[in-house]
Amino acid sequence: MVYLIHLETRLCETLELKNSYGRFINRLTSVQLIVLFYTVAAIISTTLLSLPIAHKPDMHWSFIDALFTAVSAISVTGLTVVPTSETFSVTGYFILAFILQFGGIGIMTLGTFIWILFGKRIGLKDRQLIMTDQNRSSFSGLVKLMRQILIIVLAIELIGALILGVYFIGYYPTWEEAFIQGFFASVSATTNAGFDITGTSLIPFANDYFVQTINIILLILGAIGFPVLIELKEWISHKGETPYRFTLFTKLTTLTFFLLIVLGTLFILLFEKNHYFSDKSWHESLFYSLFQSVSTRNGGLATMDVSEFTNPTLMFMSGLMFIGASPSSVGGGIRTTTFAIMILSIYFFAKGRSTIKVFGREVHPEDILRSFIVIATAFFICFSAILAMIYFEPEFSIMEIIFEVMSAFGTTGLSMGITADLSTIGKVIIIALMFIGRIGIFSFLFLIRGKTINEKFHYPKERVIIG
Repeated sequence: MVYLIHLETRLCETLELKNSYGRFINRLTSVQLIVLFYTVAAIISTTLLSLPIAHKPDMHWSFIDALFTAVSAISVTGLTVVPTSETFSVTGYFILAFILQFGGIGIMTLGTFIWILFGKRIGLKDRQLIMTDQNRSSFSGLVKLMRQILIIVLAIELIGALILGVYFIGYYPTWEEAFIQGFFASVSATTNAGFDITGTSLIPFANDYFVQTINIILLILGAIGFPVLIELKEWISHKGETPYRFTLFTKLTTLTFFLLIVLGTLFILLFEKNHYFSDKSWHESLFYSLFQSVSTRNGGLATMDVSEFTNPTLMFMSGLMFIGASPSSVGGGIRTTTFAIMILSIYFFAKGRSTIKVFGREVHPEDILRSFIVIATAFFICFSAILAMIYFEPEFSIMEIIFEVMSAFGTTGLSMGITADLSTIGKVIIIALMFIGRIGIFSFLFLIRGKTINEKFHYPKERVIIG
């Protein structure tokens, strides 16, 4: 009898705890839930990477280093405080690749796949989470979108792993090592994670243009945006009589994305013509410039030591990393469409226009306002981080700090080699930047803002002097 009473008491306590948890979850907004999920994912990733089977024998690291690596992986940044190839075992490589998948594809994408696999009904709250995680503005077709993203990304990674794995047989002593290298390289490039298990990024392949080309393709496919890839797939399979119409988003982000790559390549060539490229052939200079330009979109991989570039090149690359990849992609930064709308706003304002008309469409005024909010907030965050880093890390140059901050915010992963030497405070600042870069500026703002208030009255409007 006493046992039954005790069991009943425990059951009631469990139900009460479950109800309390349910009430807590229901009180959170979709943005707060997404941030909570990514925080939990970072904690779980830290635990997994700290397991003895994940790293090599006699390897010891601090909690902050484990947390830094986990956040870098879940945010697919690639900044590291420990050498990946010397730290992790083969099991650790696969654990790290699994974390990169969660970070790159998105927690809600893989979560939706698991829900579908187990027959779970995707409810309204779940769809709100998906919409927030993928930066969508409507509920329609969300589950189909998640399924398409997962299939496309996994297919790209599989093809990339097979191509690189077979090719790497000529580089590594065994086919097992070649395919492990190919698998990890494909996952890292497609998710734009920037991690490598070669020990020196892609520097060993600085003169192998085939490996570089495959990586460039994978980096672009990961950073150009999932909606663009889906529309490209639909365009290929389109069989209607009327021509397939791409959305304004796809047109704008694709044009901006490739224009930034071309301009990045040209400026790096120009700035380094009489410096780093002075003793290089034209094709070496071209591929060095092209690869580093693509990598600044969000890739984080490098075919040379970027610290050997001159300050103008490093500052220009910092700007490219600040812009980052496309929305709804594996990348961070302010995103390509935000930058495009800012440039178009300046251009049309200078022409005396009050609206932005492009590709036969007019950009919504709210999207213009949102773009400038994102840019202003991102600038304030990065400026504050640079100021704090200059104060707490006085041994590093301003250029090194700016480059590190922009790389973290853009979740790029390129570094001038100072990451491992940062103090604990410096590492915490970079962790925060990587986290904000992954969840996005708007998710960050929605996280700290209060409830939306409907204005019941307005004051008389008055003009103020601007500029």
